[in-house]
Amino acid sequence: MLKLTQAPNIAIATLWADWLTSVGIEACVQRMYASGIAGEIPPDQSLPEVWITDEHRLHDARRMLHELQHPLERRWVCQACKELIEGPFEQCWNCGANMPGP
Repeated sequence: MLKLTQAPNIAIATLWADWLTSVGIEACVQRMYASGIAGEIPPDQSLPEVWITDEHRLHDARRMLHELQHPLERRWVCQACKELIEGPFEQCWNCGANMPGP
């Protein structure tokens, strides 16, 4: 196993590990409960960590994690209801119409 990254909390670490596993990179969370001893060890050593099992997929895992942490920003107008949509969304929040194709 190989350490991929530290996460700010258990929820984020679990989200990242589950997402990586769902795209074919087996991942798990280590140090899930180390925050309970944060006063006895340095704070940076008590953060949860995401580990992957296949060291050959490290580059892919880092790239995919970066894409998850930095979603593509979009700005488009829904053709159905004329609502302005901003952010990484591909569907109109107002009417549910899909973003127009390229």
